[in-house]
Amino acid sequence: MCGDPVIWKPSEKSPLCALMVQKICDRVVARFGDDAPDGLIQTVIGERETGEVLTASRDVAIVSATGSTRMGQAVSAAMARRFGRCILELGGNNAMIVSPSADVEMALRAIVFSAVGTAGQRCTSLRRLIVHQDIYQALIPRLKKAYSGLPIGDPLAEGSLIGPLIDRDAFDAMERALEIARADGGDIFGGGPALRNTYPDAAYVHPAIVEMPGQTEIVREETFAPILYVMKYSDLDAAIALQNDVPQGLSSCIFTTDVRESEYFLSAVGSDCGIANVNIGPSGAEIGGAFGGEKDTGGGRESRSDAWRGYMRRQTNTINYSRDLPLAQGIKFDI
Repeated sequence: MCGDPVIWKPSEKSPLCALMVQKICDRVVARFGDDAPDGLIQTVIGERETGEVLTASRDVAIVSATGSTRMGQAVSAAMARRFGRCILELGGNNAMIVSPSADVEMALRAIVFSAVGTAGQRCTSLRRLIVHQDIYQALIPRLKKAYSGLPIGDPLAEGSLIGPLIDRDAFDAMERALEIARADGGDIFGGGPALRNTYPDAAYVHPAIVEMPGQTEIVREETFAPILYVMKYSDLDAAIALQNDVPQGLSSCIFTTDVRESEYFLSAVGSDCGIANVNIGPSGAEIGGAFGGEKDTGGGRESRSDAWRGYMRRQTNTINYSRDLPLAQGIKFDI
């Protein structure tokens, strides 16, 4: 990364993916022969204690951490104690506003992909849907119909669109969130276990749509599962305020064909997220730009733009080629 060696500690829940990426990196590095030093890219497998060793070591000048807000708080505190630097990409509670002028067909496809793709386990997954009251009845029944026909199964199998949750803890967290939403007055469509007879040891679920009377505390939390909370709005300012009224600030989007609405959404009084899209969902379209968010998302940026600067050590150099000695601010100091 910018000429720096890299030590990668993946999530303890997904070590095999990291080891396969390491094998790819090893093949790439081998092509450079002696020009690439040993240990240029390394993977270390471990749990929280392994991460604490990395953040405590003064040999690690910068830590780029992706994960929960709680994890980011621990990493930033540890790095601050030794004045190290960190780049944080943390939680997301991403919303989509669907305005009266929206292309409903396009919005429908974007909602389904963003909310259930990777079983809702993407930092930019769609968690909240804010729909104008005038088109609510035209959109939500069609959304439920689309959810009813989604193929759930082995993600390596042709035709499967929804794979399993990462583990039983993720399943339990989804169940708890749905119970709280129901107690808050939410109307739940879908949800619950899937394919238990076929895959008894896996955590397959039916994606859930939850029509909420308002943005309750459970809606303001990020649940890493395919739960889509749906709310109505009547005024764009109110919709933007609803979108922004969460601790996280990663990704956001609006579907509209009104240029004024799109410009307003992208302005300083619009979305407060690090990523703000128009007529495209919150996930998958940002690969060409700097990736990251604000507020409890951590403020870090990865990829493109000037994100690479975070990995560089800056140094200011002044070289005097003359036989005179310039002094600061033109001061005269004769001796």
